[in-house]
Amino acid sequence: MKNFVEELRWRGMLQDMMPGTEEQLNKEVTAGYVGIDPTADSLHIGHLCGIMMLRHLQHCGHKPIALIGGATGMIGDPSGKSAERNLLDEKTLAHNVAAIKAQLEKFLDFGESAGEDSRGAEGKIVDTKAELVNNYDWMKDYTFINFTRDIGKLITVNYMMAKDSVKKRFNGEFNCGMSFTEFTYQLLQGYDFAWLNKHKGCKLQMGGSDQWGNITTGTELIRRMGGGDAFALTCPLITKADGGKFGKTESGNVWLDRRYTSPYKFFQFWMNVSDDDAKRYIKIFTSLEKDEIDALIAEHEQAPHLRVLQKRLAKEVTIMVHSEEDYNAAVEASNILFGNATAEALRKLDEETFLQVFEGVETYEIPRAELEAGIPPLDLLAEKTKIFPSKGEARKMIQGNGLSLNKEKLTDAQSPITAEALINGKYLLFQKGKKNYYLVVAC
Repeated sequence: MKNFVEELRWRGMLQDMMPGTEEQLNKEVTAGYVGIDPTADSLHIGHLCGIMMLRHLQHCGHKPIALIGGATGMIGDPSGKSAERNLLDEKTLAHNVAAIKAQLEKFLDFGESAGEDSRGAEGKIVDTKAELVNNYDWMKDYTFINFTRDIGKLITVNYMMAKDSVKKRFNGEFNCGMSFTEFTYQLLQGYDFAWLNKHKGCKLQMGGSDQWGNITTGTELIRRMGGGDAFALTCPLITKADGGKFGKTESGNVWLDRRYTSPYKFFQFWMNVSDDDAKRYIKIFTSLEKDEIDALIAEHEQAPHLRVLQKRLAKEVTIMVHSEEDYNAAVEASNILFGNATAEALRKLDEETFLQVFEGVETYEIPRAELEAGIPPLDLLAEKTKIFPSKGEARKMIQGNGLSLNKEKLTDAQSPITAEALINGKYLLFQKGKKNYYLVVAC
């Protein structure tokens, strides 16, 4: 059985750890969990580090538990937040939980008996199949009176006020206070750990470093409730080398659901990370072994311009999140921009990916009826559009084999261009030289 702590350490995924955690993991198969609040109906790459912790935990011979916060998601975790979140209704949360469950199945092996008791006669964990739980299941019938009587009396307000997530909201970084609702969040998260410890034999909670306060509240609660051993482990918050926030682009989060972030854009995100970030991310977000990663880094450093690390990182993560077919399609789409693609590959692109590849390209519109009748190339290039300032320059470029239409050289300046040339029945793609693209849309 691989050493899980050592695995996280060399991958740069270990921040804080309670004493005794590594000894527990080396002693026996251990159940560990990560909590995910279902604030949307898709995970984004900000969740990936926690998911990869569960994935590595399972690969090291332990049992991963993914806790979907159907109950805590109704409140909102104050950690790292400067203001309260909007609360979600039950119907929306139920939809989000179902969608997230489907996504997690791509990362973890749930086997056929997920949800069954995985403990043997002595209470020890006997299998490593992943399990999904929803804290709404044990919180929905727990009354406020019973919760405050059973749980609230065990943790003092002084203890709760000392947590960084609380202090930041009252003074210093945020200084805006918090409601009683958010103040109680750490008790609810702590109770989740206590419930899993008692009912699932779970001894380890993991999360980002901003979760340390909430996680240790859980271990303290388990101790005061007379429960068994409990341990905590966190990973660093993932940032970019320039200090920017990881996973954020100009258009917002990079989502795992193709409805919000297409496989092409997802692939491009990883392709465009810096060299320093690629060296860190390939350790965190893939399951490649250390020897292979070390070899890739050495190869990359010999010829950084080939972007070996970015290409392998983008491949591994895109296949893991989407599919090999989506990865291959993203590579083909990317090649179009660098002149390596054929007209056939161009026509294979669906309209959404086609438009994403050529996002920001200078665009012109022409009436479809004129194309159906046929337009002489020089008229189209210099009069109907402004791709060329004059017919003379357009003719010269065509004669010099410097102009392509839909990735094929345009060699005839006389034969009309018709609607038959349209890609997806709507677009003409002109390429002048190696890098200058122009889009003509029939409308």
